[in-house]
Amino acid sequence: MRDLNLLPKAHLHLHFTGSMRVHTLERMAEAQGIRLPEGLTDNIAIEVPADQRGWFRFQRAYDAARKTVRSEEAMRTIVREAAEDDAAEGSRRLEIQIDPTSYAPFVGGITPALEIVLDEAATASRATGVDVAVIVAASRIRHPLEARTLARLAAKYAGEGAGDVVGFGLSNDERRGVTSEWESAFRIARKAGLRSVPHGGELLGPEHLREVLDFLKPTRLGHGVRAAESPDVLRRVIDEGVAFEVCPASNVSLGVYSEASGVPVRTLMDAGATIALGADDPLLFLSRLTAQYETLREQGFDDAELAALASSSVEASFADGASKRTWKAEIQDWLAADPSNDDDAEAHGA
Repeated sequence: MRDLNLLPKAHLHLHFTGSMRVHTLERMAEAQGIRLPEGLTDNIAIEVPADQRGWFRFQRAYDAARKTVRSEEAMRTIVREAAEDDAAEGSRRLEIQIDPTSYAPFVGGITPALEIVLDEAATASRATGVDVAVIVAASRIRHPLEARTLARLAAKYAGEGAGDVVGFGLSNDERRGVTSEWESAFRIARKAGLRSVPHGGELLGPEHLREVLDFLKPTRLGHGVRAAESPDVLRRVIDEGVAFEVCPASNVSLGVYSEASGVPVRTLMDAGATIALGADDPLLFLSRLTAQYETLREQGFDDAELAALASSSVEASFADGASKRTWKAEIQDWLAADPSNDDDAEAHGA
């Protein structure tokens, strides 16, 4: 079989703190005398039910990890290591998502927090060859007025290349708040040329997705898998040109589906959806980007289908057209390589 780490791909759903390596988290915690919950360091993926109690457990673990990120050096380390990990898995483009509000108190404010991430994204891009861009995300557990502040900040750094802000998102528990109250923040972001990439359609179903489509005008949906429950909603998402960021390991760990075979990737593909596989929070789910492709291979997806998914992820990225064409050609080279010849596969996948 062809090496999936050599398959060129784009990684479009990765959270900043959630991208950390476990040993990096341990090192940061030890340096600050912070005692971590056992569940963050036991090398067992978190598994919770898809209800409020389950989300609370997940969020508590995430917050415990985030508390260790208290310096510019720590923030730079996270970005650099995320790029290195993606490079090792064949990723050509990483669009990492961050709410700078969480780290602002330790580096002088939200503007310095974002600038640190953007600067390191540009540096890491040069060092690894992975185009690292940034998505600024507001949180559903904060007031919508804060989202407007973040949208204005993100707008100042809008672009499409490495070290630029390329999109504006909305994360955290999608059951919190009223979706329409974030409409104005997304309007500010879109006016500046930023794409809309809110979470939706994971913890809640098609009716919630209709609200997300109506008010937030997404270019991509963070997850969106529950659209498969309604042919009408699925067709609307596809007809409006909205891509899906599908994270199989995350869906299972958060109890949305009992096993990976339940994640409706095949249904979405057969309907003609644009799909980008993502790892979401590998720190907690212990499953990175290539593992998402491996999971589908285990379910019977052949290499041509996996290459199509990789090409779909490239198309869904916010990279420039020339880069997309180059990466898609590399994907075809990977598919054309003889899988029985490791040297040939490496040469085509490099």
